[in-house]
Amino acid sequence: MTAFWVLSVILIASAIWTISARKPVYSVVALLLNFAALAATYLTLSAEFLAVMQIIVYSGAILVLFVFVIALLSSGVAPFAAGPNRLPKAITPAIFVVLAAFGFLYYALKSVTAASIGAAGQAVAPIGAVGTADVFGSVADFGRALFTVWLLPFEVTALILMVAVIGVVLLAGDRAPYVATPRRARQVEREMREAILRGGE
Repeated sequence: MTAFWVLSVILIASAIWTISARKPVYSVVALLLNFAALAATYLTLSAEFLAVMQIIVYSGAILVLFVFVIALLSSGVAPFAAGPNRLPKAITPAIFVVLAAFGFLYYALKSVTAASIGAAGQAVAPIGAVGTADVFGSVADFGRALFTVWLLPFEVTALILMVAVIGVVLLAGDRAPYVATPRRARQVEREMREAILRGGE
């Protein structure tokens, strides 16, 4: 119960940070924290598959899409100034993260003991068979619900995301994009001459 309340506080705080951050990059970092806390909440509910999908799909794919959109919106606005080198400061946290990841991996490998090895030499899950139906968070239950009851909302969500990406690309693009036609070439040449004349004045 304590883990639930801690994760709830992290979820609410990271959600508020996501919508209140002044810089889009900070919003992406807050959203990443929100996704990680949500995955941990799934783990407390014994829904390991949903937790892994939360990390792989949302933290690994959707956030990368957001970063590309931010980079697209920021390009061409103003020249980027070279800031201080922050790589040396990031080495120590990176080492701690890598050691923690190896620690979790070691713990997971040690959990599969000789008692959990089946007669055929295959590892057996200590909680039960993986993919068993009618179990919360199981692969079978999740797949049946996704492709039967929730198939239409799933496809509608994918369509909305695609429309949002296309809209962002159109909004971030030039108002008059270059088209390789003689008329457009003459217009660009005339605009360049006018700009040179104005600069000479």
